[in-house]
Amino acid sequence: KKKTVSFSTMPNDRKINSTAACISFMLEGCELKKVRSNSRMYSRFFVLDADMRSVRWEPSKKDSEKAKIEIKSVKEVRVGKKTPVLRSNGLSDQFPDECAFSIIYGDNYESLDLVASSADVVSAWVMGLRYLVSYGKHTPEAPGTSHPSLRTSWISSVFDLADLEKSGRIPVSRAVQLIKALNPGMKTSTIELKFKELQKASERPSTEVACDLFVEAYCELCTRPEIFFLLVQFSSNKEYLGLKDLLMFLEVEQGMEGVTEEKCLEIVGKYEPSKEGREKGYLAIDGFTRYLLSADCSIFDPQHRKVCQDMAQPLSHYYISSAHSACLLEDNFWGRSDISGYISALGLGCRSIELVLWDGPEGEPVVYTSPSAASCVPFRAVVGLIDQHAFTASAYPLILCLVVRCSAPQQRLAAQCLRKTLGEKLYLEPPNPAASYLPSPEQLKGRILIKGKKLPPGCEDSEGEVSDEEEGWELARRLGQEEREAPEGGGPRRVRLSRELSELVSLCQAVPFQDFESSRRGQRYWEMCSFSEVEAGRFANECPAELVSYNKRFLSRVYPSPMRIDASNMNPQDFWKCGCQMVAMNYQTPGLMMDLNAGWFRQNGACGYVLRPAIMREEVSYFSANAKDSLPGVPAQLLHLKVISGQNLPKPKGSGAKGEVVEPYVCAEIHGIPADCAEHRTKTALQSGDNPVFDESLEFQINLPELAVLRFVVLDDDYIGDEFIAQYTIPFECLQPGYRHVPLQSLAGEPLPHATLFVHVAITDRRGGGKGHRRGLAGRRGRRVREYTSTKATGIKAIDEVFRTATQPLREATDLRENVQNALVSFKELCGLTPAANMKQCILTVAAWLLHSDSAPSVTLNLAEKYPPMEAQGPIPDLLRKVLTAYETMNQTSRTLIESADAVYGKLIQAQQAG
Repeated sequence: KKKTVSFSTMPNDRKINSTAACISFMLEGCELKKVRSNSRMYSRFFVLDADMRSVRWEPSKKDSEKAKIEIKSVKEVRVGKKTPVLRSNGLSDQFPDECAFSIIYGDNYESLDLVASSADVVSAWVMGLRYLVSYGKHTPEAPGTSHPSLRTSWISSVFDLADLEKSGRIPVSRAVQLIKALNPGMKTSTIELKFKELQKASERPSTEVACDLFVEAYCELCTRPEIFFLLVQFSSNKEYLGLKDLLMFLEVEQGMEGVTEEKCLEIVGKYEPSKEGREKGYLAIDGFTRYLLSADCSIFDPQHRKVCQDMAQPLSHYYISSAHSACLLEDNFWGRSDISGYISALGLGCRSIELVLWDGPEGEPVVYTSPSAASCVPFRAVVGLIDQHAFTASAYPLILCLVVRCSAPQQRLAAQCLRKTLGEKLYLEPPNPAASYLPSPEQLKGRILIKGKKLPPGCEDSEGEVSDEEEGWELARRLGQEEREAPEGGGPRRVRLSRELSELVSLCQAVPFQDFESSRRGQRYWEMCSFSEVEAGRFANECPAELVSYNKRFLSRVYPSPMRIDASNMNPQDFWKCGCQMVAMNYQTPGLMMDLNAGWFRQNGACGYVLRPAIMREEVSYFSANAKDSLPGVPAQLLHLKVISGQNLPKPKGSGAKGEVVEPYVCAEIHGIPADCAEHRTKTALQSGDNPVFDESLEFQINLPELAVLRFVVLDDDYIGDEFIAQYTIPFECLQPGYRHVPLQSLAGEPLPHATLFVHVAITDRRGGGKGHRRGLAGRRGRRVREYTSTKATGIKAIDEVFRTATQPLREATDLRENVQNALVSFKELCGLTPAANMKQCILTVAAWLLHSDSAPSVTLNLAEKYPPMEAQGPIPDLLRKVLTAYETMNQTSRTLIESADAVYGKLIQAQQAG
């Protein structure tokens, strides 16, 4: 009698797409493992009674009247390992979180802990039980007998509109088009197959479709079980969300603030397809699905779509989106110079472009980046194009990095061309010697800065010699021009520079780098150095703290190694973590590194400038990019990511000729400082068609959130040749919490129409100090030793003594914070929720227990008080007493923190100022 349920689209499988289907599944019954408090598991057959008033199991030592739970005694149904028995150590590794669920019942809040063979079986039981519990007193009618639902009447009305002949039937081809129009990503073949299957089952094959069959096909194809499950969780009548239900969902799950019923009505008006629903303020499953897929519900925080950071800081405090040889459309060696590369880089918000000038055949300079003389572009044309497109995507300053390889007469022409074409946009004011930092992007809006060499101050001639830049020589070697340029007896190369070109350089004067000590003593804020990837990489590994400190005042540019003849990209994170502002990327080469760059610069209105973390800007701050754990003064965070399902996934582009089916899995990667870099993958969804269900929870600890980037990659496990399906990259700071769809992109960063991942995101403070906790082997929680922040000794007695006075207040601050965090987690766990839950969810849970109980004590929350107490009248069961005690502890620790914080903070500031 064993039967399992699957949400996959294979024709022979049952598909749960309504509460009625869940209940009929429970009436048939299935095998579940029952978990005892001693952690032993027993297989039992569980079934819902025909009168739908109780759940029974067999075989059982108890008599049949005892081996059952009455629906009316059920307080709550929990998904996952959310009870002490399921959390206990002996078990937690034996089955995944999504295969467990618990029924909390009776006046003493006992738990029946169960493990199913798959997440689908759990969903069917949980959805059905929650439905029955909410109807509690009046038994629902048997499935399928009730009057037509909101949804059915809407689908029927759509059918009537398409039934032009009013014959009650429409051609199959029209029915297919209709469903495709209502569900744009769906394949025509999938819809055709469904009609064939239903016609065969009802034994009425035909070229036409009647209304009832159309409704059935639509419901089976267009109901996403995971969204239906969510709707049932929040809906007070289990068929649709009323305005209050929707408001609760937005506040509690989506973390939205200040939501009103008017706002909810607006959402219903915008997304609910049925006229009746819009009039009554109901959001049924189709409207809810549309809302969750819409831009209003995007995973990317809409605040970051426009410039949202402080743009008045010095230029050196920002990361600047930079291109290396942008006019290359293919790789470096075989590349063709083509002007459109500049347009696309500027259109993507790039704010620093490199131009290598060579002597042109017609007596005027050219830009070309490949060994064939045919592929050069006149410098004049490039400047004209930059003038046109410089500020289409961003108003903030554009930096042109000139690498000069042409003769002095052609340099003069280049300078005249820049002045004439760019006119007022060129920034030519000399730097202010009294200032100690560069001007801000805000002050330089709409201006173009030239980065290049300058003649030495004493030089009066029309041209002079300057040391050359290393960059750009890989091309000269290929053009066979380097022999005559190499100086005798080694030493840096020298080149002739014309006064006209030198005078265009103001705030970005290129100087060679000696060492950090010389820079600290003698470098002026308007001078900047370029580092090759190899050199910058060496500094990043050997002296990261010095590099961070250097970048507080000076701009630095990192360019790719000349060995990258395939125009591959370096990892920009390796240099961002050390504060390097300009990491020059080959925009024409797609892949992981370019995804990171593109994703990263999306976070400030895609304006090409991103403010660096405060820890890298403050005058006095100690930061080493290679820190292996949490950073002093930066609270670490935990990212709880649940990958639920995928929609309309395409086949990998270059895969061999195999069937239409992909077998996808999802990799979630965190890129950031070394302590944060991590990757987790889901299991592979087998035979799942284009809409796989993963239902898997992943967790990451993020020590420096401001530098972390999350990348989703969808790969095919059953590939021939190419496994890449899609990707999406998003800065950690731009994530929105709650249930979200991830808009997937191709390898080149183009959006894939209708391809999404459905995920749940929650971000919490890391509980306690030290590493994210793991349970000890004994199943008891070991007392974790608290890690206290201490000060770094400088070896200068007077300073160390001043800072020693901060030791005590630092300890107090840690204790205040950890006590509140620990109390919060204990309260959440007793409510049967995860540490990622919020306070609203906890209060709702306790309220639900009390509502579903006849003999419940009355519990009041006195909101008139500043720290509202929660009090119960009458005798209370053990679990509820524990919950009330945990709430009180949380209240007290919060109060202590709020009342003591100012004094502790005062002591810390005092020590800092004295220091």
